[in-house]
Amino acid sequence: MKENVATFETDYSKNDFKIKWVEIKKIKTKTLYLVSLSSGIRYTGYLESIDDEEVGVIFKNDTLAKTEIKEIVFLRKLDQDFWSNLNASLSVGYNFTKANNLSQYSVRSNLGYRSKNWSASTSYNHIISSQQDVSKTQRLEANLVYKNYIKNKWFGLAEINWLSNTAQNINLRTLSKLGMGKYLVQTNSLYWGLQTGASFNNESFSLDGVDSSNDSAELFFGTEANLYDIGDLSFLSRVVVYPSLTESGRWRTDFNFDIKYDLPFDFYINFGLSYNYDNQPIQSGREKDYVFQTTLGWSL
Repeated sequence: MKENVATFETDYSKNDFKIKWVEIKKIKTKTLYLVSLSSGIRYTGYLESIDDEEVGVIFKNDTLAKTEIKEIVFLRKLDQDFWSNLNASLSVGYNFTKANNLSQYSVRSNLGYRSKNWSASTSYNHIISSQQDVSKTQRLEANLVYKNYIKNKWFGLAEINWLSNTAQNINLRTLSKLGMGKYLVQTNSLYWGLQTGASFNNESFSLDGVDSSNDSAELFFGTEANLYDIGDLSFLSRVVVYPSLTESGRWRTDFNFDIKYDLPFDFYINFGLSYNYDNQPIQSGREKDYVFQTTLGWSL
């Protein structure tokens, strides 16, 4: 179960059976699960309704916890193989305008793995625009994220981000981050958390045809919110601010906002906005750049 939807296979249907989690009246499982509560506490055990109000998390004949079903925000079988713990999505988009032979290609992809105490994910977002008699432009964003879950909704964070942006004259920005975070809200309709830490920024760029690079140390402060359980829609918003420690007065911010609309057979439509701001951009680069994408995708 995730995002307030319980999913299980049946012998009598080609499609998985799905039901809204908080509408389940009673439950009893025979399989061992990783159970996450809205308080951030995680258990390993079986679920069994105690009465009409409470569900027990049971392991080796001991009741580890008693809770309302709405307080259970994540559920995953622990006897699944490696591939069953993966989640992935891929979406693509294409635009073409005959008047000026403008072509634009978009690719967005995500891959993640989650275990009991940690998770790892990676994403790739690439846009290429080509137009007659105009230089090709492109924007590439990618990251690799590792989280180690601690008690009381805290987690350790290690992350690497890559950005290539023609508008801001960035051939490649590699950002290495190390920090901590905490989920302030974990329910069956909303996840909201904060994170902070230190980062090292390496940027390569071209000035008058000469390749150059710049290194800087930064702090980062960020927040992320994921809203779902609103029909077939879900919203994901993330903003991170980077005040520089080594370049006086410089600060940057990255903002992402995604709207996802689920379609049958695990297809979806994604509307995404990415915004980057730098108050001291690289020479000949813009202070801000943003892109809006509409893509059709499929998720695993």
